[in-house]
Amino acid sequence: MTIINILKINNWINGREESPVGDSWVNKYNPHSGEILCQVANSSSLDVSHAVSVAELAFPTWSDVTPVGRGKVLFEMARLMELASDDLAKSIALEAGKPIQDAQGEVGAAIMQAKFFAGEGMRLYGKTLTSGVSGKYSHTVRQAHGVVGLIVPANTPIANIAWKIFPALICGNTIVLKSSEDTPSVANMIAKIAKEAELPDGVLNIVQGTRNAGAAIVENKRVPLISFTGSTAVGQWIAAVAGQRLARVSLELGGKNSFLVCDDADIDKAVHWAALSAFSNAGQRCAAASRILVYEDVYDEFLEKLVAKANDLKVGITDDCDLGPVINHKQYVNILSAIETAKNSGGNILVGGATSDPDLAEGYYIMPTVIENMANDAEINTTEIFGPVVTVQRVKDMYEALVLANASEYGLTAAIHTASVDRAMWYAQRTRTGVVNVNCGTYGSEPHMPFGGFGSSGNGTREPGVEALDVYSELKNISFLTRESLM
Repeated sequence: MTIINILKINNWINGREESPVGDSWVNKYNPHSGEILCQVANSSSLDVSHAVSVAELAFPTWSDVTPVGRGKVLFEMARLMELASDDLAKSIALEAGKPIQDAQGEVGAAIMQAKFFAGEGMRLYGKTLTSGVSGKYSHTVRQAHGVVGLIVPANTPIANIAWKIFPALICGNTIVLKSSEDTPSVANMIAKIAKEAELPDGVLNIVQGTRNAGAAIVENKRVPLISFTGSTAVGQWIAAVAGQRLARVSLELGGKNSFLVCDDADIDKAVHWAALSAFSNAGQRCAAASRILVYEDVYDEFLEKLVAKANDLKVGITDDCDLGPVINHKQYVNILSAIETAKNSGGNILVGGATSDPDLAEGYYIMPTVIENMANDAEINTTEIFGPVVTVQRVKDMYEALVLANASEYGLTAAIHTASVDRAMWYAQRTRTGVVNVNCGTYGSEPHMPFGGFGSSGNGTREPGVEALDVYSELKNISFLTRESLM
């Protein structure tokens, strides 16, 4: 009998790898081939409690380091990430099923996050305030929460990690991060880089596993802040549970983002950005365009070119591919089911669905899919699909487009393509989304830009940007009277 040794991804607690309590594991499958890639620690509440205890012990020392000193550690992490960028990208490409160039782009974005928040160590200041009392002086300072619980998804794994750990660290917090079971390796790689950068043991801890591990973080009363990126349904549960103990919560949730093409738009550029917004990263972006609204006068031209573009995109994981598979079998089945439901509801599937390529048959591949003839309240237009699927709808004018765009319960991102600055500003100011982009895609936030949404897309917090400092620190007001005021 042949014994096959499968790679096991452990937790990372107190500066070293640790196996889960009970020696429990879950399988991680390769999205390109469907084969078992590794086994991931299936952490329990005991593992989480242990990680929280370690982070509590490390907090006094790390929070006493000056913000400038913390920034030096983050700069060193950024330098080491640059040296390890090829290995980081290869790990992401393998586990997430991405073309290597996409993974490399994500690593570069994570390094930029590290550098940005490292620099914020020199600017972690408050404000001086005036007073109506003679001789009274007042100012504000930022102070760390303590142990923060961070829960990240798999769609852009290293970027999601960077968005959370670097602002949390620069503010002086210690961390228990729940990595996605679909992309477990990169979190441990970052933790090892942090150790090499001389981040003290216990400051950054990684727990692997399923939703049970994330739930244990949310329910732990010693964790005063939860930051979560993921589905709206899970975010609502987190808000309810953490709210019972008045924990701080930062939620970046789903989107059903609109992309408007006006009759004065550059159609070729609009098609280019619509395809990128809908299909890049296999549509697995909370900021992906999934509803394209097109003026009637240019609808046929735009749709013909979009379908041609979708047909030209190459699916796979080699360097010349445009998009890879979706992350797991469950997501694959859900996306195909949504397409079939749309078809049965009268939708016209112009291109897409499951791949017919026999070389990709074992993977979780969905072809770029374009659907028309769907009502705005159809399930495909109201539910986040999180795959390379987009609907196209006709609109008469800007007013109808705005009504359709704002009809969604979500409000994360939007885009408009027009030659008119007046149109762009009118629409951007009235669209109920946290991000609006003009003549580009529905995605593209940078380290210094706040990201978040309205409605079911979040709870009003913004990460990253300097606004993330408001998430990861408490503001304290300090006032004092001078001796002269007593004379």
